[in-house]
Amino acid sequence: MNQGSDATDSSPSENTIEWHADDMPYSTAFGDHYYSRADGRAECAHVFVNGNDLLQRWAKQQRFTIGELGFGTGLNFVETWRQWQASKINTVETDKGQLHFVSFERFPLKASDMARALVAWPALSTLSDQLVSAWPDQPTGVVRIAFDDNVSLEVHIGDALPCMQAWSGMADAWFLDGFSPARNSQMWSLELMSEIYQHTKAGGSFATYSAAGWVRRNLQAAGFIVEKRPGHTGKRDMSIGTRAL
Repeated sequence: MNQGSDATDSSPSENTIEWHADDMPYSTAFGDHYYSRADGRAECAHVFVNGNDLLQRWAKQQRFTIGELGFGTGLNFVETWRQWQASKINTVETDKGQLHFVSFERFPLKASDMARALVAWPALSTLSDQLVSAWPDQPTGVVRIAFDDNVSLEVHIGDALPCMQAWSGMADAWFLDGFSPARNSQMWSLELMSEIYQHTKAGGSFATYSAAGWVRRNLQAAGFIVEKRPGHTGKRDMSIGTRAL
């Protein structure tokens, strides 16, 4: 594992949430907030939606699978769902396409905590309410939820590496959104990045808020073509990449 001196090998066995200023959810296990303190929804749009060029790709591709490391509060899923819907508003075809969102999460939140975190974005409330209402009381195994507009969610509960090794799917794009690499090194290991590469379609992509050198090297060693882009507010750089055709 090529981690660098800023990474740790700690692997917490449990996680609890603290609520910090402005009702920001904070993981005690990883010592990190669940999303950007500047604006988690804006970061999702900048890093993951724009970083993977999703709007342009959705205009050409009706069936699309997104993979994600770290489901967290569900914010990335709900914001992506909203943008998917918006991208299809002017579509004249009867078939509006299908979006399949697959995430890997070791410590799933309770629905009440998810709802408390997502209430910060009223524009997402219709979709957030649907997610929270469908979320099981005690999520285990694989959570599968089908929504009314050809959008489906699949969340694998457990350590990312064995869960992904057991998954037979392939993603068009990846959201790499684990907690800070310095605090959650296993989520950014070469072994896991290599597994992600194997589950990426030819021409597929990834995006992440992280520009840590050892993370970028692991992604390159896994086979991705990696480059930097300007990061979200307060971060100079982020990373994106593709699997060659």
